[in-house]
Amino acid sequence: MVHRVLVVALATVAFAAPANAAAADGKPRLPDAEIFTTNNTAVIADPDDPRLRVPLIGFAREVERIVRAGGGTPRGSQLLDGVFFSSDLGTTTFERSRDFDVDHVTDDELEAIAQTVRGRFQQESVLTFDYLPRAGDEVDAVELEVPGMTAQALRDGLLADQAARERLFGGSVTLDGHLLLIAALEDAELARTFAVRIGGDVAQAAIRYGEREFVEAPAAQLEHRQAIG
Repeated sequence: MVHRVLVVALATVAFAAPANAAAADGKPRLPDAEIFTTNNTAVIADPDDPRLRVPLIGFAREVERIVRAGGGTPRGSQLLDGVFFSSDLGTTTFERSRDFDVDHVTDDELEAIAQTVRGRFQQESVLTFDYLPRAGDEVDAVELEVPGMTAQALRDGLLADQAARERLFGGSVTLDGHLLLIAALEDAELARTFAVRIGGDVAQAAIRYGEREFVEAPAAQLEHRQAIG
């Protein structure tokens, strides 16, 4: 089975308030957290594969129902073109996915929602992000957002860079061409260097901070899978 590490957009801290509320500076308020996930389980090597053009509308509605049932408030989602590295197969795969804005969830609720999404769509891992101030004690990762990119450039870069494949695992590109790379704090410079190498406009890049969690199958379930595999 392909090991998928899913990537989510990070942001600075956001405080609970009604959905779509504006921040004090008049800009749209960031959500409390985000969940990044997909319903794809296939390896896709062809950038022209029709599965990469699906809008995932029904998928979005189902995930939002899961968020509500789990105690959260969905604030919408956006399509992403992802590229992920498979440690099992030693290759990369293109993937259409979505990241979901979520409000009004505790840490436990967020993890439980992600676990439900993971099981429903047969994913090995779903990534959540809680947005935190830069100096927060629980900050363990950064997101680099870099304009001027394509999913193909991201894939070509990962194929050519073993360190980036094994430490960043992949990334996503928004439909308007913004690269999203998430990295452990100690790999922040690696992410920046990689973005430069593949042609990203790092002069216009934004870096944000948060706490990440890869929500995976429970240990007992993984042991059962290994025993019968």
